[in-house]
Amino acid sequence: MDQILPQQLMESIYQQLLPNIQIESISPFNPVQVNYLPKPWETLGSGNYAAVVYHPHYSDLAVKVYAPGRSGYKEEVEVYRRLGSHPAFSECLYANDNFLVLKRLYGTTLYDCINLGLYIPQQVIEDIDQALIYAQSRGLHPNDVHGRNIMMFNGRGFVIDISDFLEQEVCSKWNDLKRAYYIIYRPIIAPLRLRFSYSVLDIVRKCYRCLNSFRKTFNQIN
Repeated sequence: MDQILPQQLMESIYQQLLPNIQIESISPFNPVQVNYLPKPWETLGSGNYAAVVYHPHYSDLAVKVYAPGRSGYKEEVEVYRRLGSHPAFSECLYANDNFLVLKRLYGTTLYDCINLGLYIPQQVIEDIDQALIYAQSRGLHPNDVHGRNIMMFNGRGFVIDISDFLEQEVCSKWNDLKRAYYIIYRPIIAPLRLRFSYSVLDIVRKCYRCLNSFRKTFNQIN
């Protein structure tokens, strides 16, 4: 998996980024917080376990750094090993010391698309469906696929977080999102060009999480 990367990039990672970056994970249900990032590094995004940053001189590469105390690093490396090369996923080019160097994916998350009022074509949904089928064919179990973990670029869909693809638990998030796309987004939100603030989206996200938790409990009882 490890590939030869620019020496100056690796020096910057080990001498500048890793000794100085300050990442805090307050809750496993919310993105980690980057409290300090040494210049010239810039933040790309944050997941529930790690932060993703990049160096402006190597903008086609992204570095994912796990927060202290958060597990999942070894599992994510294994997922990328199994995935290999696929157009809807990133690729891991290097992994060591609780960080990964990834091929950078460009685009806008579906979560941000709803906020910005950007149209989400059906091709994006179909791309994700095919990508998840491919992942299953590689012995993986697509998990935690939701609006923050899906990106759109030039009308095509990409999965940007595969860290939970070794989980055996059945996850309904993608099917629920897809159902909402066809029942609510296409007939109502898209034609009316509706936009939703992040505060509203955050309320929807928290309500869904509560309902999903209740559904799991109900299914266990029955």
